[in-house]
Formats: sequence, C-alpha cells, structure tokens
Amino acid sequence: MKRLFPLFLFASSLTLTAPAQAQQVDSPYNLSWKVDLPVTLGLTAISSTGLYLNLQKEGLTDAEALALDKNNVPKFDRFIAGNYDEGARTISDYLLIGSVAAPPALIALNPGFRGNRGQLAGLFVETMGVTTSIFTMSVGNIYRYRPLTYSSEPKMSERTRANATNSFFAGHTAAAATGTFFTAKIFNDFYPDSPARPYVWAGAALVPAAVAYYRIQAGKHFLSDNIVGYTVGAAVGIVVPQLHKTASRAGISCVPMSGYTPNGYAYSGLHLTKRL
Repeated sequence: MKRLFPLFLFASSLTLTAPAQAQQVDSPYNLSWKVDLPVTLGLTAISSTGLYLNLQKEGLTDAEALALDKNNVPKFDRFIAGNYDEGARTISDYLLIGSVAAPPALIALNPGFRGNRGQLAGLFVETMGVTTSIFTMSVGNIYRYRPLTYSSEPKMSERTRANATNSFFAGHTAAAATGTFFTAKIFNDFYPDSPARPYVWAGAALVPAAVAYYRIQAGKHFLSDNIVGYTVGAAVGIVVPQLHKTASRAGISCVPMSGYTPNGYAYSGLHLTKRL
C-alpha cells in the first residue's frame, strides 16, 4: 500500500476544501462543439492511424533478441537495460488507472462543477486525445527495444513480440501526467484562491513521477522515454485547458469567431488572445 501513497496523496488533496466549495462556480472555459467536436474526431482518426501502424510492426526473432547488447544503449539509459519486474508493472498499471480516473471523478463529485460537467468531460476527452495521438503515432513509427529485451529473465515470447519495440516514449507516464495535470489545472482555474492548490499541484507532479519510476523498474521504458512521456503529458494537460480559457478569466484565450468583413464576405476561425 505504501507504494500507492502518491495516488492517495493526490486524491486526498482534491478534497481538502470541498465543504467550502459546494456552491456552483462559473466555468473559466469556453468550448464550441462546432470547433471542438471536429478536433476531437480528428484526434481520434490520428490515434487510430497510429494504432494501425503499431499493429503492423514486427518483433524480434529469437536470434535477434539473444544478440542484443546493452552496450549499444546510450550511456544515459544503459543502467536500465535488463530491468524486469512484474510487480512494478502491476503497480504502474494501478497508478495509471487512478491518474486517468481522477479527472472524471473530480468532475462528477465536485458540486462546484454542477452545470459544467458536460463541458469539462468534453475538454478532458479532447485533452487525452491530444496525448493519445502523439503517443500512438510515436510508437507506430519508432522502433526502440524495451529494457526488458536485454534481460534473460522474461520469457522469450515477451522479449520478441512487437510490443517489445514500443519503448519510445512512455505511454503510461504520459497518460498519467495528462490526467493529473489536467485535474490540477481545472481545479486551479475554478478555484484560484483555494489553499489546496499547492497540494493538488504537488500530487499532480508526484503521481506520474511514481509511474515513471515503476515503469523503469518493470523494464518497460528507459529514463529518456519517461522524461519525454512526462513532459508531453504534463504539457498537454496544462496547455489544452489553457487554450480554452475565456478572456474574462485571464491567460491565453482560444475561442471560435465568425462574422462578416466590411466588404460583406463571411469569415470564421479561431481568435487567440493573451490577457496581460
């Protein structure tokens, strides 16, 4: 249970100020289904393409797996080559599930989000879609052998299957970071004066770091894979909601707009502003 402490800390931090924030809060975000629905569908298409490419990949032969030499791994990652721990893999899976479940749980259970739940759910799906698209296209096109392929401990079938070429980048870490940082971001934007914000952000940072640690111990990813995954996930979890903020709630605002020019021509598009 101690290994899951980061997840418990994060979940607990979300409830620190719940009694004081039972009243519905106006949403700081603006979504247009005319824009965001096509974007989400486009992201689904990209993710599906990446998944298809991933399914076309081929694994190693037994001879190729036996010939792998950890000395060919860059020095920065070489100390991880040969790691393998099924227990660590299981823990990373639980942490991932908790991280991705955190935003829906917060959206559903926080009374302050009443009336904005559909909007926030759509924003979360779009945000996860961005991370998923980047991840699937990466593993669909990049061959990098997992650290466990350099170990003699796993079964040969585990070392030679196509999934063993999906080391870059760390999908568990990216998805966990997207989930936790998205949660912290919407909490921060709805409750900018909440004393719980430092704890929520600390939990958001700690949980995907724990996922990265256990993915390394499990032999699923190298350190560099996790650094990239963490960076991608955290950036997407923060930037996508920020791009949907309304002008009245500060920061960068990305809103759809349409109208007519003085010449009578119709126009439509996105208006990006930065509130100083």
